[in-house]
Amino acid sequence: MKLKNILLASAMLLAPCAAMQAQQTQVIAHRGFWKTTGSAQNSIAALVKADSIHCYGSEFDVWLTTDGHLVVNHDDTFKGVTIQDATAAVSTAVRLDNGEQLPTLEQYLGKSRQLSTRLILELKPHRTPEQETRAVEGIVRLIKDFKLENRVEYISFSKHATQEFIRLAPKGTPVYYLNGDATPQELKEWGCAGPDYHFSVFQKHPEWIGQCHDLGMKVNAWTVNDAKDMQWLIDHKVDFITTNEPVLLQQILKGNK
Repeated sequence: MKLKNILLASAMLLAPCAAMQAQQTQVIAHRGFWKTTGSAQNSIAALVKADSIHCYGSEFDVWLTTDGHLVVNHDDTFKGVTIQDATAAVSTAVRLDNGEQLPTLEQYLGKSRQLSTRLILELKPHRTPEQETRAVEGIVRLIKDFKLENRVEYISFSKHATQEFIRLAPKGTPVYYLNGDATPQELKEWGCAGPDYHFSVFQKHPEWIGQCHDLGMKVNAWTVNDAKDMQWLIDHKVDFITTNEPVLLQQILKGNK
């Protein structure tokens, strides 16, 4: 009986590990699911459509305006407006390609509360560390106000912004670094959840994937739109793939089951 109990306890301890190892790569829609009718990059429609096809997450980009507001867009300058040099009113007067108003982060989060996809929030590098700190403070505050703390993950190319998210977000919030120039051990020392690197970085350093897992971190790769690259990353057991082709990636993952 004692041996039976020991074996049962061992099986229970090993079960979570086996489940983690068997967990399938997850799909993140890059700037939302925008390659579909009625959508546009970083639009609220793209967020809704990413949710509708059951993506793990929907990635989007955030800037701080001159009057301290946060808006959602990828480019520093978009349709003639440089967001870092513009007010929120000027920035949000711009229309996206689907006719939507360029959204504020508040509008984006308001819609997110009705959905279930995770929010993969990228803070773009700003001109000064002070701007990035103000942006991180504002983002973390809004996420708390909208009660979305358990559904957000932060990413940035800026080391300063990455470390500010780690410092200011609730403990345990996933924060990933995008720039591709830090080793797994360095990211672990910062307190990152892992790397979110261009897939070519992992093709050059495939050993980093296993090293991250050994350190208890997860691995995301961006922006992966070719089926062969997707399959390579799946075979190497990356945890997340960020793509402009979420439906294609879902089909490949389904075929691998």
